[in-house]
Amino acid sequence: MENRFTVWILVSLLLFFLLTMEAKTVDPYKVLGVERNAGQREIQKAFHKLSLQYHPDKNKSKGAQAKFAEINNAYEILSDEEKRKNYDTYGDEKGNPGFGGGSPGDHGGYTYFTNGGPGQNHFTYGPGDWQSMGGQGGSKSFSFSFGGPSGPSSFGFGMEDIFSNFFGGKPGGGGQFGGFSGSTGSRPGSKTSPVTITTVSSQVYKKEIVDRGMTWLLLSYTPSLKGKQHVENIMEEVASSLQGALKVGSINCETEPSLCKDLGIYPSRMPRVFVYKVSGKGSLVEYDGDWAAKPLKTFCQDNLPRFSKRVDLNSVESSTFTTNKLRSVVLLSTKKDTPVIWRVLSGLHHNHFIFYDAEVHDASDPTVKKLGVGALPAIVGWLPNGEKHVLKAGITPKDMKLAITELSALLEGFEKKSKKAASSQAKKEPTDVGQNQIPLLTESNFDALCGEKTPVCIIGAFRSSKERNKLESILTVVSRKSLSRRQNSAHGKDSVSYTLLDATKQATFLNAFEKAGFKSSDKLLVAYKPRRGSFASFNGEMTTEEVERFISSVLNGDIRFSKTLQKPVLR
Repeated sequence: MENRFTVWILVSLLLFFLLTMEAKTVDPYKVLGVERNAGQREIQKAFHKLSLQYHPDKNKSKGAQAKFAEINNAYEILSDEEKRKNYDTYGDEKGNPGFGGGSPGDHGGYTYFTNGGPGQNHFTYGPGDWQSMGGQGGSKSFSFSFGGPSGPSSFGFGMEDIFSNFFGGKPGGGGQFGGFSGSTGSRPGSKTSPVTITTVSSQVYKKEIVDRGMTWLLLSYTPSLKGKQHVENIMEEVASSLQGALKVGSINCETEPSLCKDLGIYPSRMPRVFVYKVSGKGSLVEYDGDWAAKPLKTFCQDNLPRFSKRVDLNSVESSTFTTNKLRSVVLLSTKKDTPVIWRVLSGLHHNHFIFYDAEVHDASDPTVKKLGVGALPAIVGWLPNGEKHVLKAGITPKDMKLAITELSALLEGFEKKSKKAASSQAKKEPTDVGQNQIPLLTESNFDALCGEKTPVCIIGAFRSSKERNKLESILTVVSRKSLSRRQNSAHGKDSVSYTLLDATKQATFLNAFEKAGFKSSDKLLVAYKPRRGSFASFNGEMTTEEVERFISSVLNGDIRFSKTLQKPVLR
């Protein structure tokens, strides 16, 4: 009897030691203050609230940083379906059976260790004893049953049996595994949607973000930093509510250190969030508000493109929309502020249109009727020659992403129509009568004057009105001479076309030929061959004789042409 009592004491001490040693996992449900059957939305809200309270940047009290790390760790477990299931089953998010937690199943959240059947000898820890060993649940007792062939009155096992059942026992009823038993309760709302965020590299940043007219929400992080998953979840929620208005990406500064340092976005203690703001050259604006979806969404909306000018239709003339060389488009709506969709479109197409928007009360407004609009919202467009078109009336977008796609196609169609009209007009204009008939090169007439169907395009670039008049006068004279009017046998068209270019406004265009954009020249001539992507330049003395000699050499093949640095584009 004494030996049996000794063995019982040893077993009790061993079990107590193992339970105490392994009960290291802090209960994530208790950390976040939620029930075990809490859904993902409830867990996320609890995490948002606590992370704001204990964020190291906002809470300087002792222990706040450790508490913040504990909160992040708890959220990482409960926001991941597999980790949460492992924790609920084994008390360990990695799926390793442990002693620190059970499941909210048939045994009230406790894990039972068995070596035998019902009716065998057992011993019981009370609730206070169990809590002191790091357990959890709502049961009033924790039972271990041992037994053997000798029956209920006998322990019937040795030390080898103990370790055999703890680390490699046979599965039994109630979900036993390796000597441990438990069951997993159901969890409503446990499914989590995958994070759909673009991985941004240096190449992706240059090709898909810079100067593409689209707003991006960007996360910079390193794998060692806590809180990435939480921030990504918030970003995804914002992107879903603004779908089509912005894109989302993340930059791993450990694999892209140069990009992060060049952009000045390398994270330190926490991941950082930026908005790529579409402006003249584009810029990154850092978010420093609360980590919640609502304020982040407001931040994104505040930084959407603002290329559309607000106008009052009652106080502006129609000529306002035709004073520019580009096409103009006006949105008529009942909104007090520029609608998000229109701001997004203005960013995507600001290089091709001048955007306006106006608030109107209803379609019966005399100003609206005068424009020929029968329903609101509506988009009206003007060509540079003053021709007006009602592009669409009665717009009823149900989905922002789809609406942006459809309206983008509408604007692109209007642009093509405008270019076609400009090309037809350019062909009709006489070039052999009157003086100063050399047209100014614009985006609308570019294809007609310097498109790929034109063998050679002579461009006279100027930086002052005085130099413009001089170049225009010289080119007008030279353009009438037979040397430059020879027919191209392959196309039956003039071998050369003539145009003028305002170098002060089209520096980017000239950069396609020379990196410096010929900034040292007040005036120059560029002979451009669109199909071959090559050019030759002349910035010598601008007289009729010298210009005629240059163009004759170009047509006779006596001048060496160089490849353009890139395709010239008008802004």
